[in-house]
Amino acid sequence: MLKLTLAAATLAAATISVPAFAQDMAGNTAPASASDAPATAPDGTRAFGLDPYVAVMGGWEGFDRRPGHGIPAVGPQGNKLDGGLVQGVVGVNVPLGPVFVGVEGNAAKGFSGDIDWEYGAAGRFGFRAGESGLFYGKVGYQWVNFDRFGKNSPDFHAVSYGVGAEVGPKDIGLSGLTGNAGVRFRVEVSTFGNADSFRPMAGAVFHF
Repeated sequence: MLKLTLAAATLAAATISVPAFAQDMAGNTAPASASDAPATAPDGTRAFGLDPYVAVMGGWEGFDRRPGHGIPAVGPQGNKLDGGLVQGVVGVNVPLGPVFVGVEGNAAKGFSGDIDWEYGAAGRFGFRAGESGLFYGKVGYQWVNFDRFGKNSPDFHAVSYGVGAEVGPKDIGLSGLTGNAGVRFRVEVSTFGNADSFRPMAGAVFHF
């Protein structure tokens, strides 16, 4: 009789404890609250991290022709140096929430006019806007070599400055193309030295 009573008590305790245990397990597996979600930037990507990229751009650069200003003069009227460029860029952004900093290097080849090669590096800083937009300023150092001066042309070099913007497909109504997959279109204007040139460029930036 005692054994039967103990068995009944054990069964009753198990019947009561199993639903309570199941309820506790369900509570422990509940979805995390919104406050536990990782922070994101305005374009929906991570707010902090590394954002490497490459870019292909094309454009034109025209240099100041005043004698003694920037590039050394050729002839009494000074230089009229300009030409079309195709440029490759490799860089990395460091997103910091709604803003970002970064660094990039570039190499450009002249395909028409007086410019042979250009190369340099720059730091970028700016902010993110909209779904995937970037607005930035940049400061760097640039070297330029001219066909105009022949095979023995020196590399002219100076600090460079620029401003630009990047816009992703979501911001121009093409969200079905890449979404957040990292293609942006860049437009940029920069100058060589003490406003010694005008250099508009445009192209595509591929983020990883």
